[in-house]
Amino acid sequence: MKFLPLLLLLGATAARAALDAEGVALGASEADVKKQYPSAYCKPLEWPSRAADRRCDDGKGRFAGASVRITFYLKKDAVEAFEVRFSRRDAERIAAALAGRYGKPAFEERDGKGIRLEWRQRPPGAHAQPVRAVFSWGADKRRGQLLVARGDFEAEIYEVR
Repeated sequence: MKFLPLLLLLGATAARAALDAEGVALGASEADVKKQYPSAYCKPLEWPSRAADRRCDDGKGRFAGASVRITFYLKKDAVEAFEVRFSRRDAERIAAALAGRYGKPAFEERDGKGIRLEWRQRPPGAHAQPVRAVFSWGADKRRGQLLVARGDFEAEIYEVR
């Protein structure tokens, strides 16, 4: 199966940034996820959470020449977040590709222990939740990740109701 490169696009301004994974953007449906990632396994979330009610695991793709796996988190049939996981050998290459697409991060930390980059945006609309893209990789870890999410997803996903 042919996979398109993982597209993480930045529009003309940060306010217009479109964050997506091979055409599956925040707000997309589960059907959109399955169409683009037929290998993804979708199921109800195993715990109650305000952040999501379903997840689609192990979508396979490529980014910056690297094989990646993607998990999508959905709430009421809309993607609220996605997490891209990659091998540590690809961390620097993926970080460079993200910086090329997103521009200068709002936060950057690089040291002997790893890399952390963060981009932020506020979508148009009075009630739109802010969106964050966080790239992280620790030198002592086998894998790194890119998490793209709206609102307080990271705090809410594992907060059991």
